[in-house]
Amino acid sequence: MKLFPESAAVQLEFNKVKELLANYCQTEHARSKALQLRIHTRIEFVETELKQTHEYRQLVVNSIYFPNDYILNLSRELKLLSIPGAVLSGEELQQLRKLSESMEKIFRWFDNERKQAYSGLALIIKDTYYEKAIAEMINDVIDEYGQVKDSASPELKDIRMNLYRKRNELRRLFDKIVAKMNKLGHLAEIEESFMNGRRVLAVFAEQKRTVKGILHGESDSRRTAFVEPEETIALNNAVYELESDEQKEVYRILRELTGKLSVYSSLLNTWHSVVGEYDFIRAKAKLAGEIKGEYPAVIDKAHVHLVEAYHPLLYLYNQKSGKPTIPVTITLDDAKRILVISGPNAGGKTVTMKTIGLLQMMVQSGLLVPVHPSSQFGIFKQLMIHIGDTQSIEFELSTYSSHLLHMKHFMEEANGRTLFFIDELGSGSDPNLGGAFAEVIMQELARKHAFGIVTTHYLNLKVMAGKTAGIINGAMAFDEKNLQPLYKLLIGKPGSSYTFSIAERIGLNKDLINRARQLIDEDQFRLDKLLNRTEQDLQDLQKKEKELHQLMKENERLKKEMQQTLDKEKHRQQVELLKEQNRVSEERIAYLKDMERKLKQLQIEWRKEDNKNKVLKQMEALLFKKDEKKVVSKMQKKLDSKFSEVGGEIKVGDKVKMKKNHQVGEVMELRGKKAVVKIGLLPMQVELKDLVVVKEKENKE
Repeated sequence: MKLFPESAAVQLEFNKVKELLANYCQTEHARSKALQLRIHTRIEFVETELKQTHEYRQLVVNSIYFPNDYILNLSRELKLLSIPGAVLSGEELQQLRKLSESMEKIFRWFDNERKQAYSGLALIIKDTYYEKAIAEMINDVIDEYGQVKDSASPELKDIRMNLYRKRNELRRLFDKIVAKMNKLGHLAEIEESFMNGRRVLAVFAEQKRTVKGILHGESDSRRTAFVEPEETIALNNAVYELESDEQKEVYRILRELTGKLSVYSSLLNTWHSVVGEYDFIRAKAKLAGEIKGEYPAVIDKAHVHLVEAYHPLLYLYNQKSGKPTIPVTITLDDAKRILVISGPNAGGKTVTMKTIGLLQMMVQSGLLVPVHPSSQFGIFKQLMIHIGDTQSIEFELSTYSSHLLHMKHFMEEANGRTLFFIDELGSGSDPNLGGAFAEVIMQELARKHAFGIVTTHYLNLKVMAGKTAGIINGAMAFDEKNLQPLYKLLIGKPGSSYTFSIAERIGLNKDLINRARQLIDEDQFRLDKLLNRTEQDLQDLQKKEKELHQLMKENERLKKEMQQTLDKEKHRQQVELLKEQNRVSEERIAYLKDMERKLKQLQIEWRKEDNKNKVLKQMEALLFKKDEKKVVSKMQKKLDSKFSEVGGEIKVGDKVKMKKNHQVGEVMELRGKKAVVKIGLLPMQVELKDLVVVKEKENKE
């Protein structure tokens, strides 16, 4: 993105965001990227970086481990690796092994399922591969402590074996000499000492000539002399030669290994960049967590639609001090491209403007931002800003001259992909003349289809915004009663400067205020007063609307609770009805089983009884002439105990009993020869001839 002026990033505090991001980086690669954060203008780059940050953020939120926990800054080692003849030490090779192990874990982590779930993060390793030979070569030579292994070469193994034997032989001989000299009282220290890498005796200075050997030096006090005994000279020489041979062989092995690894120099550099990229993405995810960043939608056109957007630095500051941060909601599109914000000083106009500009730069840099997820960001190719006092001492320009120079650049360079911010347009000159120029500047920027925000106190700009296509008014809310800014942006109407209200509230002499009122144009005073009253009325209306919305929500909650209660009652009645029907069914089944048993008994008697007529009569009595009272269902008995038949004409509201199934209900409606009867919660149509009017019996208890 092209910025104007060069200090635009500093004015919008984008440099502070970069420093915050750099503090979360662990590798030099990531820190360098953070401090030189690039603002993209191609939507595919923006979307990819936002997606990667969002995916890593999800890993953090869901406590999913990602294997990039090694802190590797190997720029020097990798540079050496690419130089012919260079030799890496064991510790440096151990770092390369850690890089290889880290890459192996990353490649293993990305199975097929995770490649699909985290496709943005998988892009980082798309163009590279894992080569196990690198770790194998290092493992063959370097142990876990970064030392060359004995098995690195047969020569080294032999040298170290001989060295081990010679050192043991030297230690045993030296211990004998120390014991002997100690008995003679010649030793200043009974423990062994080393000088120039050789074992020596620490003897009293006056005894140094009594010990045969080589004098290697004396202590600072001259009281102790360090003598290499004659008996150990040959062994010391042998150890020294073997140590020299060991160093040469180790150097040869390291040089050979470095040469083999140099073939993979390019791949190792790519791996180093991959680890750095993941560290950079992790840093962006951590920053998003601090500022409550969300993943907004991005479209490839000039567009601004921010819902509940916060200034990230102000949010962090207020969070530490326990203050609330007021979000801003704003939309700039093809129909309304320029917003003119008016209102009192210290009301939040400049902060609102900086919030929009900073968030736009952050999104185009691939950073998640503190907005509602429904927010939508467009892509702008240049950003212009003019905030504060810009007078130039160097070029002997006044504030207004510098202001006009900036406006000249704005008008010449602006286009449909420009996002601009102008604080106090036209200020620094005569209000009438400055206001006229400001009007022309806004008209030109609107003609070029640029998007932007302008703050002003000029009435003519407020009037112009209300009647010019593509330009809209906005105001910062102000509590006139308490004389406090509310830091809330109201779109669609201009704001008052509250000049006289503020003067009255702070106790300025009323005569002075009245004299000031007389000096200004009456129409201008009436307009400012009208704006003042309109804004306060709007605030009252919004307060009442908020209260009404709360009441509607409470009403909706009570309505849901009532519906749930009704549903429960309906369900309870249906369950009771089913239970009753099940009881009737059980009685019928019991009756049929009893009938089956009796019929089987009659069948047996038929075979035994000679008088068949007797059995036939019993069967007839069982099937056709049974006592009706004995087979009356328990349900009927229950109803008969509660209700008594009264008969008569059926009317709406009567309780009636169905003659067939003995159910009792209430008549809801009469339809000719039928009645609508409500049984429980279920209405049903029944013939009048199948109904009889009943009344509930009195409870004698």
